[in-house]
Amino acid sequence: MKLRAQILACLNRHHRIPAAVLGGLSFLALAAPASAADLIEVYQRAVQNDPQIREADANRLASRESKPQALAALLPQINASGSYEHSQSDGSSVFPNTNILGEVEILNRDTETEIDTKAYQLQLRQTIFRWDQWQTLKRADAEVAQAEADYQAAQQDLIQRTAQRYFNVLAAQDTVDAAQATLEAFSRQLEQADKRFEVGLIAITDVQEARAAHDQAAAGVILAKRQLATALELLRELTGESFSSLSAPIDDMPLKSPDPENEETWVTTALEQNLRIISARLATDIAKQDVRVARSGHFPTIDLVAGRSGNDITGDQTITNPPIGPIPETRQTYPADRDGVDDSIGVQVTLPIYSGGATSSRVRQRVYLHRAARERLERANRETERAARDAYLGVMSEMSRVKALKQALESSKTALQATEAGFEVGTRTTVDVLDARRRLFEAQTNYSRSRYDYIINVLNLQLATGTLKQADLQEINSYLTERVITR
Repeated sequence: MKLRAQILACLNRHHRIPAAVLGGLSFLALAAPASAADLIEVYQRAVQNDPQIREADANRLASRESKPQALAALLPQINASGSYEHSQSDGSSVFPNTNILGEVEILNRDTETEIDTKAYQLQLRQTIFRWDQWQTLKRADAEVAQAEADYQAAQQDLIQRTAQRYFNVLAAQDTVDAAQATLEAFSRQLEQADKRFEVGLIAITDVQEARAAHDQAAAGVILAKRQLATALELLRELTGESFSSLSAPIDDMPLKSPDPENEETWVTTALEQNLRIISARLATDIAKQDVRVARSGHFPTIDLVAGRSGNDITGDQTITNPPIGPIPETRQTYPADRDGVDDSIGVQVTLPIYSGGATSSRVRQRVYLHRAARERLERANRETERAARDAYLGVMSEMSRVKALKQALESSKTALQATEAGFEVGTRTTVDVLDARRRLFEAQTNYSRSRYDYIINVLNLQLATGTLKQADLQEINSYLTERVITR
């Protein structure tokens, strides 16, 4: 970036970080990033790899299935069943018999039976009146609509998260560059202080001040590197990839006011179009339908039931009679075959009379849940209104803040140059130069951060109003032409 080049030149970066400091930073080294990208490329990879958006898509597809399931309950239900059974039985029975001598004998008659039974049943049931099924069908429409709203909200959220993490990396990199430049300038200042002290031009306290500032700047570089590593890891978590460089905004990036410049208009739009509010409204409708479904437990149900059943029994029965007098033992086998078909059609009416209070309890439960859904809707309304107002004020204030911080940066540069000139002629002290450099470092980091905050507030305002889309990222991306190496 031109701005970064200017600040580095202003700080007269002629020295590298001492080896001891580099050794302290070695534990922050990152694995070599894989690629360079701009905002749109990063977003496209986030769309492909972000688990949160894929989870939202899977939930949307799952919710879509509630509609055909609810409709299926109103269509004819046809069931068929069949069975096969093989049975064997042995038994005996006694009977009296009078022999030729006139005596009564008790004789046993053995019976053996072996039967194969085949049966089938076919039933058709068609709903005539079931209040719960009709209400479930209406509920499914709201459930599908809510899933679509949640998915679109997840898409907009992904746009905002991508931009937030993208610019967090750029802000962290700017901080590292500014901290690095400040450290090198302080190193030069320390060298100059040592030389001046050796020839007796300054007191030892000036050397100690320069060394303290140098050590503090070295710690600042370590902290900035750590924050950059965290920002890069958060971006990698979103996209599944690492990046060797990112595109940054140009210095003369335009600052546009919200159109229209009316806070109440943006709030009204947010309350009407915000996808979280739309989802909460649909959730309230679903909860209301659940109350009606629960109340259907008190209503009768009417179904048309038609069926056919049949059986086919094959087998035989063998009876063994004992010998009686001169009559020898006899064995006779009889067929035991039979079959039949039964057809039926009728209307089945079921009237719930008493369920132990379970139905009334379910109704009360659903009423409470409906009340909770309404409170969630009210909370969503308030949160959205607050977010819209905050984002609108954020855009307006950041526009002014960017301009003010840009001027403050220029003033800090001029002040540093004047302080260094005064130091050379003896009118300013080492402490004055160190303070001027610190103020320049703060001005640099604040200015860089304010530009990114402006962009994020613009996206937050569009997110609150439910109008955020990829085209908004493309417009921002058109101003990202400066390539920044992330390290």
